[in-house]
Amino acid sequence: MNPAVSVSTAAVFSDSGLTRTGPSLKIPAFLSGAGANQLEPVVVQRYPEVGNALEWLSKYQPAQMTGSGGCVFARCIDKQQAQAILGELPSPWTGFVAQGRNRSPLLEKLAALAE
Repeated sequence: MNPAVSVSTAAVFSDSGLTRTGPSLKIPAFLSGAGANQLEPVVVQRYPEVGNALEWLSKYQPAQMTGSGGCVFARCIDKQQAQAILGELPSPWTGFVAQGRNRSPLLEKLAALAE
């Protein structure tokens, strides 16, 4: 979902409050849910609306921030839950329901062409 705020990636990465204290992760640990977005505290401090969106979405499922922000997302139990949450989305926030993929459709097509 998009909390209707534009986040400057340059401002986030140049913020003096940005620390790189998180541990290095291997892929299996990341896939099991370990780790955190080290940019999130800076984004939430600079753009409180992103923090509001994370807090709101966390009422339904654990919420995370995308990359350097400002969109947020949650993994839902099923499509029905995701659509129900989307139906409660406050204005002027916007959002959509998407299904995760384990492999890029582009990579699948390229692999098929290579065969």
